[in-house]
Amino acid sequence: MLQIRNAADILKGGGLVAFPTETVYGLGADALRPEAAKKIYAAKGRPSDNPLIIHIAEFEALFRIVKEIPPQARLLADAFWPGPLTMIFQKSEIVPYETTGGLDTVAVRMPDHPAALALIRESGGYIAAPSANTSGRPSPTLAEHVAEDLDGRIPLILDGGAVGIGIESTIIDLSCMSKTADGEWIADEIPLVLRPGYITREMLAEVIGTVGDDPGLADENAHPKAPGMKYRHYAPKAEMIIVSGEREDVIRRINELAEENCQRGEKTGVICTEETKEQYRADFIRSTGSRSDEGSIARHLYAVLREMDTLGADRIYSENFSALRIGNAVMNRLLKAAGHHVVEV
Repeated sequence: MLQIRNAADILKGGGLVAFPTETVYGLGADALRPEAAKKIYAAKGRPSDNPLIIHIAEFEALFRIVKEIPPQARLLADAFWPGPLTMIFQKSEIVPYETTGGLDTVAVRMPDHPAALALIRESGGYIAAPSANTSGRPSPTLAEHVAEDLDGRIPLILDGGAVGIGIESTIIDLSCMSKTADGEWIADEIPLVLRPGYITREMLAEVIGTVGDDPGLADENAHPKAPGMKYRHYAPKAEMIIVSGEREDVIRRINELAEENCQRGEKTGVICTEETKEQYRADFIRSTGSRSDEGSIARHLYAVLREMDTLGADRIYSENFSALRIGNAVMNRLLKAAGHHVVEV
């Protein structure tokens, strides 16, 4: 608890603290202080038009930072908070544009991690936090990953061990909801998923009805309405390519490419699963987990991407994971990491 208090004092003083959540480690600052939010962008080397997520510990905290709370938000919070779901609302005047990336909307979530919740409460209730990594790098799932990127740039890293999920929260946009003069809620459009995650679109639809995918998910030039919608993210240093197709065709093609790289004197890394790892021939072969345990694939993905840097891979080839229940989320991260470079076989 002493470390939580020390971290909270840093945040109250306008400083930065890295802390664990159930998704990835976050780099936190006081969400309601413009200068604190600016420090996040500086520490990460993050473009200032990329919005930050405000982390809260109680649903009632929403009333201070958003203009109105549509009924869908209460339903989703009852179903998924605390948990890996971020909701976007029209922001109140108290939230600075430095936190929202210049937008009139604000992204909010309640993490499902005891250290994160304790820190939020101890520091005043509102922590703005993107992932605690250098911008563009794979997100941190261990405190050691944070130190690799941000050691010397921030005063404190709260070590909570390995995270439980390993990919960032699902983001759903509820800012399309508005209240009429008669007090009725109407929607300009259906709520949209801006970033896929562990909570799927189908799971959201079971709670609030029809939910769509934002077209910006597939548009690298879209103005970012939420974190992760613009710029290259989650990327290792080496060139990365996703190979998509039937399993045997994928294995054959990756092995062919690895052999071509070997002849050029280049080192090849392969990202695969337990089911296929013995069939590859390359310098570095790393399994993210088993397709029968989807959670393991998400949990280990970023650590494997970081390991490829440590190993010194010149080129990285990854299997396609779109067939998984959470495949949309995993592939969203891989496509960003690969700069949308996909080879179909």
